Amino acid sequence: MAQGQMAPGIVAGRLSSDELAANFDDLHPAYAPHEAAVAADRCYFCYDAPCQTACPTEIDIPLFIRQIQTGHPEAAARTILEQNILGGMCARVCPTETLCEEACVREAAEGKPVEIGRLQRYATDTLMARGVHPFTRAASTGKRVAVVGAGPAGLACAHRLAMLGHDVVIHEARPKAGGLNEFGIAAYKATGGFAGAEVDWLLQIGGITVERGSALGQGLTLDALRADYDAVFLSIGLAGVNALRAAGEDKDGVRDAVDFIAELRQAGDLSALPVGRNVVVIGGGMTAIDAAVQSKLLGAENVTVAYRRSRAEMGASGFEQDLAASKGVRLMFNVMPVAVHGNGAAVEIELEYTTSAGGSVTGTGETIRLAADQVFKAIGQTLEGAPEGLELEGRKIKVDGAGRTSVPGVWAGGDCASGGEDLTVTAVAEGRDAAMDIHAQLSA
Repeated sequence: MAQGQMAPGIVAGRLSSDELAANFDDLHPAYAPHEAAVAADRCYFCYDAPCQTACPTEIDIPLFIRQIQTGHPEAAARTILEQNILGGMCARVCPTETLCEEACVREAAEGKPVEIGRLQRYATDTLMARGVHPFTRAASTGKRVAVVGAGPAGLACAHRLAMLGHDVVIHEARPKAGGLNEFGIAAYKATGGFAGAEVDWLLQIGGITVERGSALGQGLTLDALRADYDAVFLSIGLAGVNALRAAGEDKDGVRDAVDFIAELRQAGDLSALPVGRNVVVIGGGMTAIDAAVQSKLLGAENVTVAYRRSRAEMGASGFEQDLAASKGVRLMFNVMPVAVHGNGAAVEIELEYTTSAGGSVTGTGETIRLAADQVFKAIGQTLEGAPEGLELEGRKIKVDGAGRTSVPGVWAGGDCASGGEDLTVTAVAEGRDAAMDIHAQLSA
């Protein structure tokens, strides 16, 4: 029986199983064929389309929408997947409202863009439902490449290399491949085990072996990989989480938002997942919003996102902010944590009002206390476990435009590498492009 939102402390079963199932249903339901046809018909099929320019993987968006419009969704899927092999997941999790759809001419003219993300999902889901792989592996080159990390960048790199005939071994620390797609995305954005299904589908190309429970620093070294393989691609992500730097952050009830999201994504029974009655999330990015919204959907009575800068400076998009508000999440701006209060466990959090100017944040001295039996830290992740000898830039692995690091024969991409935004679609582009550069080097 559900305990209800008023139950004190951090407890499971605040809502019934039926309520939880409804809350965590698909955020954007899939198009039916006739809906996809109507949506595709709104596209102007622009020459030099701004939506394509805005896509980090440079998908030919007008072409794939035209293919849907003419009744060929599987051809549309191939157009997408040639550029973005994780096009199914990206269709679900990409912030299209700040990328392709924001650039859409319909958005500029009418304030309502073509729903490119949902059309992309329709095409890729149609193809994947057939259980076939649209690409054929080239004849083996005899070259072996190690990929460290089975997140979006690593998977995209591995697939492209395998397609070109190289043998790839992916070393993945966790028991499942997928990286943030499997462990770090809000459950309502990728329902029905899609992340795992997409990985299984991707591996149908052949030539890719995934070694789980294998990671740098756990019997695996970069020097050994360089000796054993013809090239190495690092996609190790960002494993560290920044500290609150507030008194009492070591109290029970204070934890990393990324761990909470991963636990939720892997939970077999959401009614068994505990959540606080009063939840406060510190941060202003997508992770903060995902943690806050899911806390509310689990049955937390009061959920607040506390961000130290203004609304305009918030990393989460306007769509994500509106989504949080629509679910009953309170958004507070220009506040930062100074202390977590409670006798061993969190009871309240003390926030100081701030001003932000010129990139710096300054406390005003005025504070407010909020009830908080659970506090999530979502204030950015940091690189951990980078091998010695790699040059860093901005606390990430320094790479050039092709993903080459300072160490010969070693490439890097995704969140661990410098230069790009921390987005799934950007990681895919970096993995794909690094693979092409690796191929060129191995073929020289």
